[in-house]
Formats: sequence, C-alpha cells, structure tokens
Amino acid sequence: MADRKATINRKTAETDISLTLKLDGTGVSNVDTGIGFFDHMLKSFAKHGYFDLDVAVKGDLYVDSHHTIEDTGIVLGKAIKKAVGDKAGIKRYGSFVMPMDESLILSAVDLSGRPYYSSDINLTVPRVGYFDTEMFKEFFYAVSYAAEMNIHFKQLSGENNHHIIEAAFKAFANALSAAVTKDPRLGDEILSTKGAL
Repeated sequence: MADRKATINRKTAETDISLTLKLDGTGVSNVDTGIGFFDHMLKSFAKHGYFDLDVAVKGDLYVDSHHTIEDTGIVLGKAIKKAVGDKAGIKRYGSFVMPMDESLILSAVDLSGRPYYSSDINLTVPRVGYFDTEMFKEFFYAVSYAAEMNIHFKQLSGENNHHIIEAAFKAFANALSAAVTKDPRLGDEILSTKGAL
C-alpha cells in the first residue's frame, strides 16, 4: 500500500501552520498549538484514530484563539483530502459512538467530496482551559469544508464540557479511521455509482 501521508504548510498574517498527517499510523503525535486543551484534543484524535500527526502552530493568541483553531481545522482538512488521494478502495463511510463518563457522542462521516457539517453538541461554558468552546463548531466546520467531507455529531448525553468535547474528538477519530480503511472487496474501485468522489 502506498504511504497515505500529507504535509501541509499554510502561512497567513494570523497563523503559521505546519502539519503532517499519516493515515496508516500508530497514533504517535507531536502537537504544539499554544492552546493546551486543543493540543490534548488533537493528540486524542491521533491516538484514537491510529493516525500519526505532527502539528506546529504559531498563531495570534494575543487576539484570541479563533484564528489558531479555525486555521488548524483548514490545514487538517486539506491534509485529510490529500492523504486519502483518489479514495479508491476505501470504505468511505464511518461512524462511532464514544462513551466518556456521563457523555455519549455519536460521530458519522462520509468522504463524499461534498462538504457538510451538522451538530447538536450543547456546550454550556465559554471556555475549557484556553479553548473557547464556540470554536468547536468552527474547527470541525473548517475540517469538513477543506476535506470536502460530511461530518455529523449527535450528543446522546453529557453534562461536563470537557468530557463532551473530548468524546466528540475521539468519536470523530474512530469514524474517520473507519472511513479511510481499505475494503478488500472494492479492490481499486471507488464506492460510488458515479465512479468518482
């Protein structure tokens, strides 16, 4: 199997990001965004999806966390799109229900070539650590559009905002891992009646 790996570098007046994603990894990560809780979430994403992930971000955190988190989502989405390639032989779809203490979060994805984001995640505090909770939506919206994929979240239960967010990142990791898995029944075919995604 070819090495399904992508490195994306993106520099703007607001952020300078370097990210490398390996889909067929072991869950090893090296992450530094300047936002501790966000680092924890990205490391959890890598570990639970068995992705290898290196992320280095220099962002305008003196403004707030918005540009750093949203732009990291854009870059991660681009890396997913590049690493998965033409999508030949992959399962395309993935879903997972992640329990974390009182929280239970469902994530479902489709590497359809069409961006769409839907979520009913209910966060009740403005921040977890230095992570602005309204940035949860902005991050995954950015991932969905840059990767050209559907991302859905359903909150089945949950009260603690840390648990809810972490369960969502882990659920997404497992769903994406399933979607990028090669299905031997497909060979080099693409799972679409159109013949392309």
